[in-house]
Amino acid sequence: MTAKLDSALGLYLEGIRDGRVQQALDRYVGDRYIQHSTGVADGKEGFLAFFERFLDRNPQREIEVVRAIEDGPYVFLHVCQTLGGSTRWVTADLFDTDENDRLVEHWDTIVAGGVTTPSGHSQTDGETRITDRERTEENKARVSEFISVVLQGGETERIGEFVSADSYVQHSPQVADGIEGFTDFMAGLAAEGKAMTYGKVHRLIGQGNFVVTLSEVDLAGTAMAVFDIFRLENGLIVEHWDSAEPVPTAAEAKNSGKF
Repeated sequence: MTAKLDSALGLYLEGIRDGRVQQALDRYVGDRYIQHSTGVADGKEGFLAFFERFLDRNPQREIEVVRAIEDGPYVFLHVCQTLGGSTRWVTADLFDTDENDRLVEHWDTIVAGGVTTPSGHSQTDGETRITDRERTEENKARVSEFISVVLQGGETERIGEFVSADSYVQHSPQVADGIEGFTDFMAGLAAEGKAMTYGKVHRLIGQGNFVVTLSEVDLAGTAMAVFDIFRLENGLIVEHWDSAEPVPTAAEAKNSGKF
């Protein structure tokens, strides 16, 4: 485990799961802490104020880090939380770190858990192993091109250039497996007079066979912050997870904004 990953896991598990918030902040967070999580103010003080109330409201907490991905100063965690023994959430968290491997900035999206896809998958199951580390930059470039051509450019007929026709496992709750699942989902939105348009990709990181993006997406007129997690094999996307949350207005945000 690297020091930066240890910092991200420590803040999550020691600070939130185990309830030692101040100790975790002192150990794992740098001199500054820029916060993009909805409802949490910037700085260590904002984190402490929010999670002291969170711990009081949720004395029973189970947290499982399903995936951890590192790229340069960035650490990404894909997390399942169960509160009160039954209320489930799925969280995507991205951290930036300083030269001492302490956390200095945080982005996230949180969605309700316990949802099954049309093909029977959960929001977090599937492959977790990081392989093909030598293909990191190649895979990042492939995902960047896929977003540019298909998700931003709307050339859905070219999806086969980027997504495996043999095996494409989908964990997005409303989307079935396979290329047909994706195209059917997009056609369904269009039939309802809706559209999903990817705007700016604010962050793109990768490690081996996994690539993660944080994007600004217009979904039927609603601005969304969307984390996409892609797994690739031999240059093609073979598995996908996502987590999307509405972007708060400036009046609603308690910090420097979602991005």
